[in-house]
Amino acid sequence: METETIDILLIEDDSNDLELTIRGLEKCGLAENIKIIMDGQDAIDFLFIERPRSGNTMENMPSLIILDLKLPRVNGLEILHRLKTDPQTKLIPVVVLTSSDEEVDVLQSYKLGVNSYITKPVDFAGYTKKISQLASYWMLRNKAPYGN
Repeated sequence: METETIDILLIEDDSNDLELTIRGLEKCGLAENIKIIMDGQDAIDFLFIERPRSGNTMENMPSLIILDLKLPRVNGLEILHRLKTDPQTKLIPVVVLTSSDEEVDVLQSYKLGVNSYITKPVDFAGYTKKISQLASYWMLRNKAPYGN
């Protein structure tokens, strides 16, 4: 069974934020191999049920996960916990991109092993610029620990 190539897994339930995030990724030329999931349980199912059936090696996992915290059914902190405690996914860089600037969310995210915590800007230009910068860093400049 051949697995689709996914560079960025975007887990976001707000359609406006989703559109702005994709525009930011397009701005830096990184919008080609994106998988979008808009529900926390669907993200868990994709990462831990669908992907393992197809081999679940680092080669077929996303190179970057952009994760919102406020998601339906399963919240982003639970997804982050699952990602960072599983040997097959713990090395995947995870960037929390959320509207929450609550200290408890920031602290809990870092305790769980998030690689970066970004608060969503409220203006269009700032949002797309921030997305472009974070994607460029993680996808083009950062050296992944598993060689992607």
